[in-house]
Amino acid sequence: VALAKGREQAAVRAAAEAIADELETMVQPFAESVFSDHREAGRPVVLATTTPYDMIKPLADRLGLDDVIATRYAVGADGTYDGTLDGPFVWSAGKLSAVEDWAATNNIELEQSFAYSDSVYDAPLLAAVGNPVVVNPDPRMVVLAAIRRWPTLNLDVAPGVAKVPVVGLELQQLVLQLARPALYPYAKFDISGIEKIPTEGPAIICANHRSYFDMLLLTMVVAQTGRTARFLGKQEMFEVPLVGPLLAAVGGIRVARGSSSDEPLLAAAESLDGGEIVVIMPQGTIPRGPAFFQQPKGRHGAARLAQMTGAPIVPLGLWGTEKVWPRSSRLPNMLNVNNPPTVSVRIGDQVEQKGRSIDADTKRIMKAIVELLPNAARRRHTPTAEELALTYPPGYEATPVGGPASDYPAPH
Repeated sequence: VALAKGREQAAVRAAAEAIADELETMVQPFAESVFSDHREAGRPVVLATTTPYDMIKPLADRLGLDDVIATRYAVGADGTYDGTLDGPFVWSAGKLSAVEDWAATNNIELEQSFAYSDSVYDAPLLAAVGNPVVVNPDPRMVVLAAIRRWPTLNLDVAPGVAKVPVVGLELQQLVLQLARPALYPYAKFDISGIEKIPTEGPAIICANHRSYFDMLLLTMVVAQTGRTARFLGKQEMFEVPLVGPLLAAVGGIRVARGSSSDEPLLAAAESLDGGEIVVIMPQGTIPRGPAFFQQPKGRHGAARLAQMTGAPIVPLGLWGTEKVWPRSSRLPNMLNVNNPPTVSVRIGDQVEQKGRSIDADTKRIMKAIVELLPNAARRRHTPTAEELALTYPPGYEATPVGGPASDYPAPH
């Protein structure tokens, strides 16, 4: 307060106005979704801060907040700060007091309210509301949140994504350090086109699906971009050895089999709105039997996601992963280190989405993926009974329609 004495209030307000746009860009990407949820529920969104009111009000206006509870400096008749406070110092217990006064004036029940903070000094306020939430906590707040069992939210990553306390690293960043080809000697890797994945901003990577090993391979691709990503996977994928824990660690989005719920797509859209990458396999599952040797067909999820968000579609064709981990096996063949099979990844140019027909856009996506596959994928192939058996889960008994002597055209 003493440092502000003698400064013109108008000059401080002008400076705050000038910097507000830049400060708005620094607000963490998933804060807006929290604001939106509360607005949709009919709750006012209010900022309570120690920062002087004149300095913070322009930013609050940019964010569309309903009110600001902040420390106010008293202003003299000459328009300069006089070195005293006009009201409480909004910090720690003083912040709680100011919030209580505001709530009483506006007929708000704190027991039904939410409060968010990263600082241990806001413990009095968090303890006073019915729904305390710890956000991007400092080290002391990590401990307090654990003791009080307060939920923790990180607004710089999508909901459900874990971060390592104190260190502040997203858990996926640590997992991606393990996504190195040298750590998987039972496969050779041929990856090209990484530069076609945007270095920033949202993107939807769409890949074909041939094996449980696909997820490990796609993790390597993401690691080479230097970014993180959210992976959509069916519920059963989270139960697969090696793959399931990996999916959970990187904030995978579960898709329940047979469910018509839009929740997975909405979660993916939220990640894209936050500027992240989403990885999806439009086929939805690894094809079985004859379908494995036919041209892959996609479901509408990826095209719908692009239509919802405007995010670009990046096609990715992968090949040979079934040689490393056939669907008939519960684990990859990790003993084949003398003559490991080669798996390939080709990343293509962005797929134009017309937005007029979900079905047509889906076909464009799948066509772009097929065009990235090697020539062998486009040759007519008659699978043997042994090859067909490899496409079924362990213990599955079925006689493919048409029998093993039939011709099943490869993608073309």
